[in-house]
Amino acid sequence: MKLKLTFFLIAILFCNVAWSQIQVDSSKVVRVLSFNILHGATTKGDFNLDVIANVIKEAKPDFVAMQEVDFKTNRAKKYDLVTELGWRTKMIPLFARAMSYDGGEYGEGVLSRYTFLSTRNIALPNLPDSEPRAALEVVTALTAQDTITFIGTHLDHLNVETDRVAQAKKINEVFASSKYPSILAGDLNAIPGSTPINILEEQWAASYDKDNIAYTFPSDKPSEKLDYVMFYPKNRWRVLETKVIQNTIASDHCAYLVVLELLDKEPEVEY
Repeated sequence: MKLKLTFFLIAILFCNVAWSQIQVDSSKVVRVLSFNILHGATTKGDFNLDVIANVIKEAKPDFVAMQEVDFKTNRAKKYDLVTELGWRTKMIPLFARAMSYDGGEYGEGVLSRYTFLSTRNIALPNLPDSEPRAALEVVTALTAQDTITFIGTHLDHLNVETDRVAQAKKINEVFASSKYPSILAGDLNAIPGSTPINILEEQWAASYDKDNIAYTFPSDKPSEKLDYVMFYPKNRWRVLETKVIQNTIASDHCAYLVVLELLDKEPEVEY
């Protein structure tokens, strides 16, 4: 009987130790959503921003990286889509132009639950006949006062990888020097194992399960993974949850939700 009791107490102690190792600091949890919003059109072509906003609200993100974002174009009925979606979701909106288009502008959008310490729009390389692309960076502080960088981007969509490869290299070059833990999110128009993704993953850690890839496109019958959330440096973030949100009306892409925890920096060892 004493032996059984001893084993029982050891088991309880082991479970308590294991649990303490995976406890999560809620003040350092970041919910990230990558969402290509199809310039507000929806798959029905009815321009229903409430449908898009509802996908975002139900995911309860801290940050949203949005692609195919129109700013006062004719096709978007002269709406500033980021501001409209920010109003509907009660989040802070920011738009970054990649190019002029259809009487307005087209590019990246970020929605944030946190205020911005700084922002910048980085033009990505493209061939003369290709669409310009951009990476939108915001620097912000979490509830725990940790400063982080969040980047939303949209890589080239053409079958030839030339622009995507150059854009991936540019992203690595620009953000390798970031002094803050960073998150990169967006529609990268490339599948896992492709050259652009391999280039990015030389620097950025992937949030998806490489042995069980969850597809994000097209939204009606997903058969490819094009939408990503990555993080850097690899030892400062832990993936708590990933989820593909399939809404066949809101966009032709599924929204991709990743919940991350910012880990404390390991103290430097003095010798």
